Amino acid sequence: MQFSINNNPDPQLVAQLKRYVYGIIGCCQNVHNGMGPFLNEYMYQDAMQIELQAQGIPFEKEFFFTATYRNIPIKHPHKMDFLIKKNVILECKAVEQLDTIHRQQLWNYMRLSGIKVGVLFNFAPVKSQCEKYFYNPEVQTISAF
Repeated sequence: MQFSINNNPDPQLVAQLKRYVYGIIGCCQNVHNGMGPFLNEYMYQDAMQIELQAQGIPFEKEFFFTATYRNIPIKHPHKMDFLIKKNVILECKAVEQLDTIHRQQLWNYMRLSGIKVGVLFNFAPVKSQCEKYFYNPEVQTISAF
């Protein structure tokens, strides 16, 4: 299987994706501003649940999914932090700085679940970090937007 990072996504698609996740990112920023830096990841997740409910954004917290191999389900389920609007993965982190391992976790969830939009948000630093990605399963690329 060929899997790569695409650094040149379609500008129209990027604009649509940014509009689509705007409210989600706003919720993340509200939580970061309200809770402040340096807390445990689970505190931010609980606060995100409250904020998403307050904003009326549909979500499932700790969404479990099963990957397949040769069209056979693999027994060990994966758990993403949030599935929002049934088609956006939100992975919450509370680390000094986002690293490759955090991105790979999100990208694998996107690829294995078939969910095309992913947001990686780091609440811990004084200045929050947010990365947004789009997965194109047809050509198996991930693009930042």
